[in-house]
Amino acid sequence: MITTTRQIKPFLKWAGGKGQLIEQISSYLPPALKTGRIKKYFEPFLGGGALFFWLAEQYDFESSYLYEINPAVSICYQVIQNNIGKLIKELNQLELEYFSASKQGKEKLYYDKREEFNVFLRRKTSNGIIRRTALLIFLNKTCFNGLYRVNSQGEFNVPFGRYKNPTICNEDNLYAVSELLQNAEISCGDFAQCLERVDNESFVYFDPPYRPISITASFTSYSKDAFDDREQKRLRKVYGELDKKDACVMLSNSDPKNVNPDDNFFDDLYRGYHIERLSATRLINCNAERRGFITEILVMNY
Repeated sequence: MITTTRQIKPFLKWAGGKGQLIEQISSYLPPALKTGRIKKYFEPFLGGGALFFWLAEQYDFESSYLYEINPAVSICYQVIQNNIGKLIKELNQLELEYFSASKQGKEKLYYDKREEFNVFLRRKTSNGIIRRTALLIFLNKTCFNGLYRVNSQGEFNVPFGRYKNPTICNEDNLYAVSELLQNAEISCGDFAQCLERVDNESFVYFDPPYRPISITASFTSYSKDAFDDREQKRLRKVYGELDKKDACVMLSNSDPKNVNPDDNFFDDLYRGYHIERLSATRLINCNAERRGFITEILVMNY
């Protein structure tokens, strides 16, 4: 275990990000972390990476393997890992443009940059990855509620956020993130790819797109490919395979009992494993009065 005075934060706002739950989750981490048996960390649904950043500051993993199905987000992490200086230069320029614009100009600038970003997505090219990453971070900091959402064509479609003073380029945090990523392997791919490398010295944390607890609560469209109940069940099979490898496995998801006390989807799916329910705040909701407390599940094989 290592100690640090830094407090590295996720550089992206993220629907379902685990920042608010880290204190609760930390109470359920595998004991093998403290004894030093865990050498490898795996996060097959990286997203905003809040738990990874916290864990990597607390524990000295020999290696970390981070997977993200969304190519734009995966490339974003790789750029921060390998080209942080050039990225910050681009972000500083975008920040200058934004704060030099009028109120109406800021909104126009946002939609112009959104279209530029979508041109990159449509081309599906590896060219211009630093510019594309700078645009992604800019849009994430200035869009509505910090969502990353795409339509069926895979285009970013979140509207302007109207923030008064968003922090577009937090240089100190970005440099710290880059430093932390130096010992990580970042891949764009399916969660099942982790099966190839996980062993009995591994800790795997799954934070998949949550199963919606209501029709209006679905914020899983960060990728154009839906994560439905069939995918949740496929994930359960991978969870079981990792358990057979004697890895320590933890999984987060929504709790359907918030809406229907008789909905035992996850209780049945993960029967035989240790299930805890954590208290969380519903953050992604356009109506502030409906951002109340709900429970989320935490499934562990230890």
